[in-house]
Amino acid sequence: MIIKPKIRGFICTNAHPVGCAENVHRQVEFVKQQGAVADGPKNVLVVGCSTGYGLASRITAAFGSGAHTVGVCFEKEPSEKRTGTAGWYNTAAFHQEAEKAGLNYHSINGDAFSDEIKQETIDYIKQHMGKIDLVVYSLASPKRKDPESGEVYSSTLKPVGQAYTTKTYHTDKDEVHDISLEPANDEEIANTVKVMGGEDWERWIKQLHDAGVLAEGCQTTAYTYIGKKLTWPIYGHATIGRAKEDLDRAAAALRDQYSDIDLSAYVSSLKALVTQASSAIPVMPLYISLIYRVMKEEGTHEGCIEQIYRLFTEGLYQDNPTLDEAGRLYMNGYETNEKTQAKVEALWDQVTQENFHELADYAGYHQDFLRLFGFGFDNVDYEADVNPKVNW
Repeated sequence: MIIKPKIRGFICTNAHPVGCAENVHRQVEFVKQQGAVADGPKNVLVVGCSTGYGLASRITAAFGSGAHTVGVCFEKEPSEKRTGTAGWYNTAAFHQEAEKAGLNYHSINGDAFSDEIKQETIDYIKQHMGKIDLVVYSLASPKRKDPESGEVYSSTLKPVGQAYTTKTYHTDKDEVHDISLEPANDEEIANTVKVMGGEDWERWIKQLHDAGVLAEGCQTTAYTYIGKKLTWPIYGHATIGRAKEDLDRAAAALRDQYSDIDLSAYVSSLKALVTQASSAIPVMPLYISLIYRVMKEEGTHEGCIEQIYRLFTEGLYQDNPTLDEAGRLYMNGYETNEKTQAKVEALWDQVTQENFHELADYAGYHQDFLRLFGFGFDNVDYEADVNPKVNW
């Protein structure tokens, strides 16, 4: 099969197995070149391990610290006629890289919100790992089925309190235009917190703890993006922001509840990047295109793997990590400092349909977007006939 990208709106509906393998390989090579994470983790669970920051976390733990990793993801298997999801191919490529390096690994494909998958994970840990010393929670999902009631909740991306009109960039139509978003009602806010807040993170830690598979001094972290003025109305002061605030509540509750094993629980505040999750959020494609330009000019631009490697070396496995006012591990200072934000705000005020490609680094944004799905690598032959069936 010759596989070319099929882009619909903010998502690419197919993926390239060879390109996804190249994406994983480059991240592995980056970590190897950086060197070992001092006093890093040895047994790691990554919930949401197949793309973006979760995948980068698994790669950093494995190749930066020699860790035995168990990953949980929810990916679609390929068939003879259809490609699998990017996360499916990423996970297969991770397995190949780990195999070559002689590392232990295991992946579980299923709904991480369910108790059945939690139990399957616990069974594997008990049999093959003993105790876990790091749990990374990196799930992004539009829906969650409550394992107790069976009710399915859906998240929404809306402002809170009042309607909001701002600029955005429509990737499909190559168009800068205004977008108006109506405020969420109470039910929509509550449902978004239910899907994207801290409840499932807490449920994972409780079940792992009660099964006796968390090591003394275990660390756990969930990922968030805080942003600044330009993204606050759709991110910070919005339904997704309410859900992320709930992560802060959960982190404090986890530290309090599991002091018997001296659990460290952090929310990690990371930078704005092109991921499958951020591409779906209004305003973000325009903001990220502008921040890419500014940070590349400043020499501070990082991708997922650079950011996560730094989280491990300067945050999780550092005696005195930098925390923000809410006690989060604060890794996005290169983006959110006043000088950098002032430059982005100045560009934001100027940007129009006519000058967008001149002012923004959309080429960089689009390249990163394509690479999420295994496209856009100069050393991959996209005219070659490839077998979409990759197993793991």
